[in-house]
Amino acid sequence: MASRSTHLSDLRRPNDKQKIREHYNAASPLYYELWGEHLHHGYWIKGYETKEAAQIQLVEHLARAAEIRSGQHILDVGCGFGASSIYLAKHLGVEATGVSISEIQVSLANRAARLQKAAAQFLVADAEAMSFDKSFDVVWSVESIAHYHDKRKFFASAANLLKKNGLLAITDWFQRESLSQPERERFIEPIQRAMFVELETMPDYERWIRASGLEIVRTEILNEQCARTWDIALEIIKNRKLWRMATRRGPDFLRFLRGFRAVRAGYRSGTFVYGLIVAKKSALVTTRMSES
Repeated sequence: MASRSTHLSDLRRPNDKQKIREHYNAASPLYYELWGEHLHHGYWIKGYETKEAAQIQLVEHLARAAEIRSGQHILDVGCGFGASSIYLAKHLGVEATGVSISEIQVSLANRAARLQKAAAQFLVADAEAMSFDKSFDVVWSVESIAHYHDKRKFFASAANLLKKNGLLAITDWFQRESLSQPERERFIEPIQRAMFVELETMPDYERWIRASGLEIVRTEILNEQCARTWDIALEIIKNRKLWRMATRRGPDFLRFLRGFRAVRAGYRSGTFVYGLIVAKKSALVTTRMSES
């Protein structure tokens, strides 16, 4: 009875895993066509870069924050179409492993890696139940963790997969601290319902990361550099193919597209936060974990 109750409870959550898997399996080929290989925000430095240039700048910004260098082994959690891993492999000389819950995304990512001859491989896996027989220099995640049910469990798993002095490097979606209930209802809940996410605050993540044994070395709010993404996204979703697909796929897909306006409203109201966190696994923490 308890397991049935838990399952029904999960189905009522906006980030139900089966819905996420079905959504990205159905929509990924079209997203690839319309949005491109990088399925994430752009980071504008000058303000007039193309979307594609800004998306690469986001990857480069996080890579600098994580001090990524040649020869490292990177685990890209929630890898999307694999573009971050492939870029890091080709331009910074890393060896990358990516995981996604979507079989279609993994297929597209492996195809891209083969075509570009990149040292990257991609696997179908649940980020909350990862198991590898090796450790990594960097656990990397761009805009994926907000989808997860048990974020604390993910951070503990990520810490265990890091080598000593390894780094966790993430960007993700957050809600601002100390929101009123009316603010949550007006700005945050529409994003959560539409985008299959549950938004926490950056201090929530920082607390869970520290509890996993990692030391926070950098945090940054990127709203100013990244908000332009949603002006461009709203232009892209004027494409009729998307709305025809949405009509065929049902209310969840229609709600997803309508949620683009909700994210832009969250940016404009200051209730939505796009943030970066980097944390380090020290040798001392590694020793304590091995002794426990």
